Amino acid sequence: MSQITTHVLDTTIGEPAQNISIVLDQLTNIEEWKQLGAGKTNADGRLPNLLNAEVKLKPGIYRLVFDTASYFKNQGTKGFYPSVTITFEIADNSHYHVPLLLNPYGYSTYRGS
Repeated sequence: MSQITTHVLDTTIGEPAQNISIVLDQLTNIEEWKQLGAGKTNADGRLPNLLNAEVKLKPGIYRLVFDTASYFKNQGTKGFYPSVTITFEIADNSHYHVPLLLNPYGYSTYRGS
């Protein structure tokens, strides 16, 4: 399993959000973002292979960028946020699960298990 996992739930329809493009970036020591992984959510709203299982990330600042504009367009819905960026800090080699609860005019996130 990837050290960082995520899933997206569309709280408007009460179902997983499929086919959302997600990018994982790391903030470098020269204050630039470096892409580490990318993919799209599956039928369960998850992106299980964001990173290879053997990849262990160093402590630092990371972000997940979700392309919500394309998702809502495909749903025939107008959304307020064209993308959602969740920036977080990794402190150790633990597993980090970063879910996104989404609707056209709001979102929330938390550190899951």
